[in-house]
Amino acid sequence: MRNLCIILPAKDVPVDNASAKDSLRNYLAFLKEAGFLYLTPSGKKSGDLSTHQRAEQLEALRASAADCTRCKLCQGRTHVVFGEGNPNADLVFVGEGPGADEDAQGRPFVGRSGQLLTKMITEVGLQREEVFICNVVKCRPPGNRDPEVDEMDACEPFLKGQIALIQPKVIVTLGRFATHRLTGLDTPITKMCGHPYLYGETTLIPLLHPAAVLRNMSQLPGTIENLKRAVEIVRSK
Repeated sequence: MRNLCIILPAKDVPVDNASAKDSLRNYLAFLKEAGFLYLTPSGKKSGDLSTHQRAEQLEALRASAADCTRCKLCQGRTHVVFGEGNPNADLVFVGEGPGADEDAQGRPFVGRSGQLLTKMITEVGLQREEVFICNVVKCRPPGNRDPEVDEMDACEPFLKGQIALIQPKVIVTLGRFATHRLTGLDTPITKMCGHPYLYGETTLIPLLHPAAVLRNMSQLPGTIENLKRAVEIVRSK
C-alpha cells in the first residue's frame, strides 16, 4: 500500500460536541480504510503538493469511491461519478448528484444541465478544463429523486477529500441540496444565491442549479452574474 496523504487546514478547529466528534472520527476511519496513512496540515497551496502528487491522491480517492458500498445507491448505479477537472483548480463546483446521462457515462454534468453549466463557465472567461466539477453524492439516486441524509453522509468523506486535496479558492454550490449540505443552513436557495458564505476557511458562493435555470431561462443572466462574482473573488485572492 502506498503512503497517501490528505491535506487538513492549518488552523485548529475546535470540536466541541459529540456529533461533530463522531463525524470527525468516522471521517478519519474512512481515510485510513481508503489508504491514507498520514495527515498533513496545510500551508500555502503551492507548497503542499505538486500537480502530479495532487492528481495521484485524487486518483487514489477515485479508486476508493469506485468500490464503494457504503450506502444503498451502489445497488442501482452504472458508474460512480467521482468528478473531473483540474486538480489545481481555484474554483470547484459542487452539485447534487448524477442524473441518467452522468450515470451512463461516469462523468458529472454531461446532460442538458451540464451543457448549460459549461456555457456559463465559458461566459465568465473560463474553460471547463480549468475548474473541478463534482457532486455531493457520487451515485445516481433512483428516478433522480433527492439524495437522502444517509446517502450524503456516506459520500461525505469523498467530497471532503476532494476539497481538501484541491484546496480551491472558491467553492460554487449548485442548487439547494449542495448549498444546504455545505453551509449547514436551510435558507431558501433563492435568498442565498450570489452571497458569500464559508466552508471552513474557503469562500462558498451558492448558485441556482442549472436544471432549475433550464426550467426558467429568465434566471440565466442573474446566475451568470453570481458566477462572475465568484470568479472575481478567485482573482482577488
